[in-house]
Amino acid sequence: MLASRGIPFDCFEKGSGVGGNWRYENDNGMSSAYHSLHINTSRHLMEYASYPMPESYPDYPSHWEIARYFDDFVDHFGLRERITFNTAVTKIERSDDDGWHVTLENGETRSYSAVLVANGHHWNPRWPWFPGEFHGDVMHAHHYKTPEGFEGRDVIVLGFGNSAVDIACELGRVASNTYLATRRGAHVLPKYLRGKPTDEAAPALAHFIPMNIAGRLMERQLRRLQGAMTDYGLPEPDHHIGEAHPTMSSELLPAIGHGRVTPKPNISRLEGDDVRFADGTVVHADRIVYCTGYKITFPFLEKQVLNPDENQVHLYRHVVHPEQPGLYFLGLIQPLGAIMPIAERQAEWIADVVTGEGALPSREEMLHEIERHRERMAKRYVRSPRHTIQVDFHPYMRELARERKRSRRRARRPQRALAPELAPARA
Repeated sequence: MLASRGIPFDCFEKGSGVGGNWRYENDNGMSSAYHSLHINTSRHLMEYASYPMPESYPDYPSHWEIARYFDDFVDHFGLRERITFNTAVTKIERSDDDGWHVTLENGETRSYSAVLVANGHHWNPRWPWFPGEFHGDVMHAHHYKTPEGFEGRDVIVLGFGNSAVDIACELGRVASNTYLATRRGAHVLPKYLRGKPTDEAAPALAHFIPMNIAGRLMERQLRRLQGAMTDYGLPEPDHHIGEAHPTMSSELLPAIGHGRVTPKPNISRLEGDDVRFADGTVVHADRIVYCTGYKITFPFLEKQVLNPDENQVHLYRHVVHPEQPGLYFLGLIQPLGAIMPIAERQAEWIADVVTGEGALPSREEMLHEIERHRERMAKRYVRSPRHTIQVDFHPYMRELARERKRSRRRARRPQRALAPELAPARA
């Protein structure tokens, strides 16, 4: 969006290529992609509006196809030569002229009028703690790549998100025993409904019906089709569909039925070569894979600028820092849907603001809206570090569209001066 507006900018990428989390074994060391990973939203929902995915792609492309799509995107728009690869940002701090100083890993410092942060939020693993001691091997899902080395082992996978379910199903084919330990219940949604990707099968629900009603309607439909979660030995969800990030899998329930994956409650204690669960049962374990999420982290920002304690990030519309002018965040959301179209719309709004075509509300208005949003989300979603940046795809896209219109109206008010000539902005 910056390039299309003629806004001068520098873009720094820690690795040697674009794609971030979707570049398998990314040399920036931050990708959580495993070898068998496929997207869990359909390609039509995931693609950029400005550059659709190839029609030759399957409904749920692999990480290789998504990485190739990003490569094609930057080449199509001539962006590759605008990116400085193999260059990490080590520090971002406020300058005396109300701009920003950006320090690179080579020690060089550059000055900008605005900074756009897009460092992702699936790269710093969050580890659990349990009493006792475990004699086997432990790893986080961030480091899991293939089932090699798990053959014939007794394995516990802790978690009930998409990565946990994918990994458990994959290990269930090679391990002697695979246990899926869940701390709480969740709704398991199939990837297809009525022959279409699930997020395309019921567009009316997503677009026109309040999410709490749409979720209950989907629950009834799924219960008729596949039964209750308790029928498979899984805990009953303590929330409705739409009140927590969904778990998408067409493999888990059959894997449980085939005996390849055994559900268990949460781990309560580590006992050497054994693991005790909350229901008192004990199993032998050689390995534990913790699929316990990630910590939102900005190692280049001082905590007085932004402190994401317990993954709490208080930003206006999930983008604008209300007390740090010129500091914006792209893709810092966990949508019920795909991030890419959302980031594209966020970028359009940011480009309006930095060029003066759009204007932000006052600091007080932004802080008030942030608090209102926090209260709504506390009622809407299950309380956990995973849901602090949760949004509903379609409502949030509409929210961004409305905000952009309001932003442009504010900029047209005679009493508001347009933004001054801008220095380059980091994207």
